[in-house]
Amino acid sequence: MKKTSNAERRTSNAECESGATALVITLTLALVLVATPARADEPLLPEHVTQPLANGVPQVAVVRLRELLSRNLPDEQTLPLKAKLAESLVAAGEPAEALALFQDSAMRALPDHNFFHAQALAALSRWSEALPLYQEIASQPSSAYQSHGVFGEAEALRALGRAEEALRVLAPLTRNDRWKVRARFRSVELLLGKHDVDAAVRLLDSVTPTTPAERKERRFLRGSIAAKENKRDRAINLFASLLKRPEGATHSVLIATLFAIADAHLQSRTPGAGDAYLEEFIERHPSDPELPRLFAKLDQLYVAQRKQSRHELGRWSNDPAQPRRALSQWYLARAELRLGRRDIALQAFEQLHASHPPLPALAEGLLEFAQLALEDQRFDRATAILEAARALAPPASLLDRVTLLLGRSQYEARQFTAAARTFEEASQPGRVFADAAVFNTSLAWLQAGEKERAAAEARELHERGADPQLAGELLLEQGLVQAAGGDPEAAESLRRFMQEFPQHHRISEAWVALAELAFHAAPPQLEEARKNLARALETKGTAVAMERGDYLRIWLEDAAPAPDEAKVIAAATEFLQKHAPSRFVPDVRLKLAEAFYRRGDFASAQTQFEILAQQGANSPMAEKAQFFAAQSAMYGMGEASLERALVLFDEVVKKNGELKWAARNEQAVIERKLGQPQDAMTLYDEVLRGEARAAEKREAMCGKADILYELGTADRENYRRAMQLYEQLASEKDAPPHWRNQALFKKGMCLERLEQPAEALATFYNIVEDETRPGKQREFFWFYKAGFNAARLLEQDAKWQPAAAMYEKLAFAGGGRSEEAKSRLNQLRLEHFLWEM
Repeated sequence: MKKTSNAERRTSNAECESGATALVITLTLALVLVATPARADEPLLPEHVTQPLANGVPQVAVVRLRELLSRNLPDEQTLPLKAKLAESLVAAGEPAEALALFQDSAMRALPDHNFFHAQALAALSRWSEALPLYQEIASQPSSAYQSHGVFGEAEALRALGRAEEALRVLAPLTRNDRWKVRARFRSVELLLGKHDVDAAVRLLDSVTPTTPAERKERRFLRGSIAAKENKRDRAINLFASLLKRPEGATHSVLIATLFAIADAHLQSRTPGAGDAYLEEFIERHPSDPELPRLFAKLDQLYVAQRKQSRHELGRWSNDPAQPRRALSQWYLARAELRLGRRDIALQAFEQLHASHPPLPALAEGLLEFAQLALEDQRFDRATAILEAARALAPPASLLDRVTLLLGRSQYEARQFTAAARTFEEASQPGRVFADAAVFNTSLAWLQAGEKERAAAEARELHERGADPQLAGELLLEQGLVQAAGGDPEAAESLRRFMQEFPQHHRISEAWVALAELAFHAAPPQLEEARKNLARALETKGTAVAMERGDYLRIWLEDAAPAPDEAKVIAAATEFLQKHAPSRFVPDVRLKLAEAFYRRGDFASAQTQFEILAQQGANSPMAEKAQFFAAQSAMYGMGEASLERALVLFDEVVKKNGELKWAARNEQAVIERKLGQPQDAMTLYDEVLRGEARAAEKREAMCGKADILYELGTADRENYRRAMQLYEQLASEKDAPPHWRNQALFKKGMCLERLEQPAEALATFYNIVEDETRPGKQREFFWFYKAGFNAARLLEQDAKWQPAAAMYEKLAFAGGGRSEEAKSRLNQLRLEHFLWEM
């Protein structure tokens, strides 16, 4: 999966770098189409069909041609109409649909087929396919499109990075009266691309423009030359003058000038002065076809500014004009992300996803939105967003990025079969991410339990001649997947990786994985885990290996036979300092808080629990962290700590989660400590009336009864009230033994306070009697308390033999206080001559 991400970044950068080339290509295509000649041998078609194309409104021609083709016409009439429809579609900016028509083998016999087929491919940036078609046209001197073919060939060569060849191809056209101005202009741009400024100046000086459009283009090229000579002020002045008086300039020259002046300001470190030109153009042309690239350039200007501007983006994102609205929402989201305002960015992305025009460029914005959804582990949401991106039919390289991210979303959602099939879509030879897609397909099949399919994909990767390091990574990833799934073959796979690729840059990850396997073995092989971890440190560890190694070290310290809390704390603290963005941070912080808690450093434990709750506010762990932070505060010194604990427990209650009623019970305990019994009883009553679980209600009932018992010194009636609650608790059918015994014991204490020793003795005895029955689940704490209290009452009444009998029951119970009972029994026998017992 990591390989995919690297490839995505490389492609994204390449797309940015090719922006200027694509700009000139757009200009060329427009000129070629305008200059298309009429053919003498062209089949006669109805004038109302062909005239809109001749008048520069091909969209109307498309509608009329489709209507004609919907009729039941003979084949000899249908073919010319299809050819004209394909030509009109190319002119109307719908090359993909035109290509579908060119698949008809009958059309290949038509004389114009190759030219318009090449134009459609060029419009889709499929230059390697367009080049041979242009070359074929250029090699036919008798063709009416021969010069167009030469020009198209040069543009294809330029797009493919073959500038020298493009210059040679253009050379004849620079002497052609009809083509020389255009050919020389293109040659100037190619020379500037080669940094041959002197030759570019000489060639541009040889051009005598005759039309306003040619004069504007020459001004643009003079500005470009000035920029190459680092005369940026002159370049900016030339570009600005053209933009201030654009009359006569072609659309593509205006777009090129906007890019050029933006770049000049970026190089001059004055981005704030360059954005106004682009903003003004976007304001006036909300549906211009070049808006996607203009927004991208405007974003570069905003990024370069000290105080990033968002005003225009915010205004346009609420304006109905499309595609400006959708593009503004996308780039507004980007700007908000840069400012750390993720929630606002997500809102903008949501608006984009909810309503957007069918513009392929927007797929990249949806891709960015899906990446955020993946970060939040919202896999279903990410999948829906990516499917919407695919529906926009973006260019092949972007479509593959979307497809790979969709596969990753399915993979992380553990939908491994679906992920494998998605990755396969991008794995065809020749695709930009083909090797990465095969790599991921193999891993997904392995996770799905399809070992044979996984192995087949691995062989495919090898047969394609992929980088051997990539094959090593695949073997490592297979071992890691096996380790994560508890596959007994994991250790063997990892060792085979180390043997076959001993110099691989990820060898440290294999050693850490072996250490993890040893740690999780049954029983844990702690010494072997430590040795493997040490071997990982001997190599040049990757960031992943260092992160996982440092994480494992914490648990190794904690798992030691006599764990040293200081070492656990030191290891956890070091991890948090070195790996702040790690996904393991919540687990590590929890372990650190636990270590402080066990050591009795409740203030530090509270701090860590609170940080954990704040950083993972939306995670399931947040409520528990807040609860334990409050518990830590309860153990602090002084009233202030208790008050802080009350506040923290109240935050837990507000979350309305599973710990709500437990938090209310804890608040009641604090109120009792603070000397506020009535407030405590109010809290207990809330739990008893609420939808708390049985255990929480038992705690509240017992707590309320305890308060009444404590208030019995002021009003003896409170003992009876308390006793009623204890009886209710003890009589619960499903009450665990410790609750039943506790309630009965405290009932006995109430009876003592009410001066009813016989009834108290009987109550205490009920506990002892019940606990000594065969097959009974034993509970010793309250059992011993009740037994010793019963014996005490008997001793107070000088009932020595019954008291001794009670101690004997306790002595032979086998619990923690048996020895104490035996000692008291022996003492009683000696003091009162109870030898017959």
